Amino acid sequence: MELLLPPNWPRPKGYSNGVLTAGRIVFVAGQVGWNESGLFETEDFAAQVRQALVNVVAVLAEGGAKPTHIARMTWYITDKVEYHLRRAEVGEIYREVIGNHYPAMSMVVVQGLIEDQAKVEIEVTAVIPE
Repeated sequence: MELLLPPNWPRPKGYSNGVLTAGRIVFVAGQVGWNESGLFETEDFAAQVRQALVNVVAVLAEGGAKPTHIARMTWYITDKVEYHLRRAEVGEIYREVIGNHYPAMSMVVVQGLIEDQAKVEIEVTAVIPE
């Protein structure tokens, strides 16, 4: 996997501008912060981020992929202000669950998610090298 960071551009923090890769592709549907029984254990934003990332890792494992295989990640959040207030904590959680791997990433603020209790939903595309 090759990170695409054009020269003379400011270096992104916590993500990459692009990724070049080849191999088997794993698509992970949007994961919310509920447990393996489909129940939300908390309304806390950061705790839901942790659980959503844990869920992403579980689905990746089912496909034989690891967090380091993630090429693209899209986050949907319901509260931009809360994200900014908890950004350092979210970054720490990200590194604990995913590691120091920063794929191409997008974050979108949405009015709501299908699951009313969800504050975050994360979808991923991973590529297992050939």
